[in-house]
Amino acid sequence: MIRLLAFLLALWPLAALSETDAAVQARTAAAALEAASRQLDAADGARDRVRALTETIQAFETGLGAMRAGLRQAAISESQMTQRLQSREAEVAQLLGALQSIGNAASPVALLHPDGPMGTARAGMLLAELTPALNARADALRQDLEDVKTLRALQVDAAERLKTGLAQVQLARTTLNQAMANRTDLPQRFTEDPVRTAILIASTETLDGFASGLSEIVTDEVAPAPVSLDGQIGALPLPVQGLVLRRANEADAAGVKRPGVILATRPRAIVTTPTAATVRYQGELLDLGNVVILEPQANTLFVLAGLDVVYAKTGQVIAAGTPIGLMGGAAAEIGATLSPLREGTGTERTETLYIEVRLDNTPKDPATWFQMDED
Repeated sequence: MIRLLAFLLALWPLAALSETDAAVQARTAAAALEAASRQLDAADGARDRVRALTETIQAFETGLGAMRAGLRQAAISESQMTQRLQSREAEVAQLLGALQSIGNAASPVALLHPDGPMGTARAGMLLAELTPALNARADALRQDLEDVKTLRALQVDAAERLKTGLAQVQLARTTLNQAMANRTDLPQRFTEDPVRTAILIASTETLDGFASGLSEIVTDEVAPAPVSLDGQIGALPLPVQGLVLRRANEADAAGVKRPGVILATRPRAIVTTPTAATVRYQGELLDLGNVVILEPQANTLFVLAGLDVVYAKTGQVIAAGTPIGLMGGAAAEIGATLSPLREGTGTERTETLYIEVRLDNTPKDPATWFQMDED
């Protein structure tokens, strides 16, 4: 019996997990989603409804991203713990059997030793030392089993919260579409000349050429108030929540290099202007797809390419944080977001936004203008 107990103690490495990281992460994400839901309710009565809806959508995107991560981590943790427990079923049975035999045996029988009183005394001392340790191991086993049950319940609850959050953020996007369509309070710096714009697009083959001719295709231009990015360069927020997929002048799979960065984003992610700016152009351009070109200050342009829905209108002056549009792609499906196999692969970020910075018509590395550590 003593050898069996010592053997079990040496081979039992399960540790109690009273509060898993996945549980903490999921609860934090749930709180973020509840806060975003309250923001959505409050947005209807907000004076600046567009700004309120924009902040609400950004809050939902943050909360949903955290909830997906928490859900995946919970699924992974539950699977790992279940596999550990299954792999040690024999040891668990031996441990439980040993504890049961200790508890059921009468005291004289339990302490009887063939070597006589001295051996009996030694066995009693060793047993007295091992019994608390065995009980501690049993407590750890019970805690592990409880953690598995907790993680499974957590996944069910988180999946329901994720489903509700996805429905609410879609409602917020639809409401924002309507609010932007009805908005008429944005100042206009100039009027676009569509004919000259079309001629410029047809006659240029590079972004350099198009950017050079932008200032020549406007009419009724009004000089804006002086704007400067002094003190903001290097600290500007990214226009969308995303991960850097390719940095400036980094070749893609086809060997093509661009002077801008490419961000991987989730479908339908909201895109906002990182600073106050004039919309110099919006529409299809070259091979860049749907493009918005912003002028935050004189001789400086931000090129954003890859949007699906565009709110910005050429000639408008927009404030920092104003929604420019939405990324493309279908809304996330819950079944796809719950798969632990997708953790860390970035496969849920199916859309890409290209960002280029041009100063005096010369490309600059966006990494020196924007904070690139956002998720």
